[in-house]
Amino acid sequence: MGLLEKGVFLKIATRLLYITLIDMKKVILILAIVFGLLALRAEMVEARVRVRGYTRSSGSYVMPHYRTSPNSYKFDNWSSRGNYNPYSGRSGYKSWY
Repeated sequence: MGLLEKGVFLKIATRLLYITLIDMKKVILILAIVFGLLALRAEMVEARVRVRGYTRSSGSYVMPHYRTSPNSYKFDNWSSRGNYNPYSGRSGYKSWY
């Protein structure tokens, strides 16, 4: 009965609830960061496009292959310096500018 007197029990319960809310904010923040990184990783994985095989006007056949997704950036292409083509293993050789 000593703890229940003078609202000590209420103070302890309030303090535990406050700590739990702080911990929940940390958990939510960590989960948001993890899901954000997973989404970024998924976007990076999907940065390739499969090109179907086709016949040129000269009559030669081009085999099916992969290329980077088209965008306005030059630094994220497999042929750019610092990058490599994961399918052929060749290092990039083109300048970014």
